[in-house]
Parts: sequence; structure tokens; C-alpha cells
Amino acid sequence: MSVLYIVGTPIGNLGDITFRALETFKSVDVVAAEDTRHTLELLTHFEIRKPLISCRSQNESVAADKIIRLLDEGQTVAYASDAGMPGISDPGSVLAYKVRQAGHTVTPIPGPSAFATLVSVAGPGGKTLVFEGFLSPSPGKRRKRLRELMASGNAFVLYESPFRIVKLLNDIADIEIDRRIVVGRELTKLHEEIVDGSCGEVRDDFAARQTIKGEFAVFISGTNSAKLSQEDADN
Repeated sequence: MSVLYIVGTPIGNLGDITFRALETFKSVDVVAAEDTRHTLELLTHFEIRKPLISCRSQNESVAADKIIRLLDEGQTVAYASDAGMPGISDPGSVLAYKVRQAGHTVTPIPGPSAFATLVSVAGPGGKTLVFEGFLSPSPGKRRKRLRELMASGNAFVLYESPFRIVKLLNDIADIEIDRRIVVGRELTKLHEEIVDGSCGEVRDDFAARQTIKGEFAVFISGTNSAKLSQEDADN
């Protein structure tokens, strides 16, 4: 029985790669990647040379069948998405499921995640935390889902592009302008920025900028976060 390794890779700073991830890449027969060009740059940086095959969202099911055939032949395979942990707003979940159903072992090699990175510095948000990832680009569907998430009273985390971040912040502010949010931009990278405040304050900050670059993770606190903060202070 062969092994597929699901490998977490840096979300920006190459220094965040783990020793275990590097040893895994060195030991396997083949590396599958969301973007072979991107992963080739990563492997080349660490002087690792392996055959590469594509496994992206558009071909994940077909690529999974190809990877299963390699595993059936006794080869070992490592899978890496462009950044972070595969399967978290990235391809990898279909691959992992199909490989396990085919009778092979699927082993996680934990690594960085924009979700966990932002949550670690966001402060209290409530006892329940929901990971939502990217919302629909459709304005109507996006606002509908935002209203549902904010009405739940739970904290949640979104991902967003630089092209829609102001639209997202506007939508949140329209629902509840005083809800506390934390925006992480370019996490772990040279120009990392973390902005904390009410949705209205953070929205006005980004709306006033002439240019916006980088990828975003957005933490929206739960409605009981203030109460939780006071409870923590009293204990």
C-alpha cells in the first residue's frame, strides 16, 4: 500500500516551511501540484528535483485517477497546493478522498495556513469559530451569505482578493457597521499588515487607499466577543 502525502507549504515566507515537509518532498517519487510552475520554484529553492504532475481544481478528479495509478504501481506521491494547506480553499480534498477510497494511505504533513495565522493574532471572537473561505463573487449571493453568517452570532473567517476587499467591507458595514473585524494582508510576507477595528473604521481605511495589493484574510468577531473578553478579564 503506497502513501499520498498532503503537504503544507509557506503562504509567503519560505522560512516557514517545515523540516518534515522538505524531507517528504525529498523522499517521494513524484510531486503533484496545483501549479507545477509555482511548486517547481519552491523545490528549486531548496535544491529538490522531482517529477511534477498537475492536480488543480479544474482537473482534480482526473488527476486523482492518474495519481492512484502511480500509487498502485508502488510509487509515493506528495501533493502541494500553491500555498498553505491543501483542501482549505485550495484543491486537495477530492484527491485525498479518492486516494483513500482506492485503499491507499493519505498522510497529512501540517504546514502554514492563512486561516490559523490570522486567528492566532486576532484576539477574542467568541467560543465558536467558522471558516467560510471565499464568498461568491455574485453581489447578491455574497450579501445573503454574509447576513446569515453575521446573524449566527459566531466569529468567522473569510478570504478575499485585493480586487473585492473594499466591496466585501462595504457589505459587512451595511449589515453591522460596529462589528469588530481584523484584516490580515500579505500575511507572513515582507509587507504584512494587520488592521483591527470596527468594520466602519477598517472599511474607511481601505476605501481611502489609492492602490490595494496582496491577498486578504478577514476575521469577523462574534456578537458575544465583548462578553467573552470581560469574562476572561474577570478570571
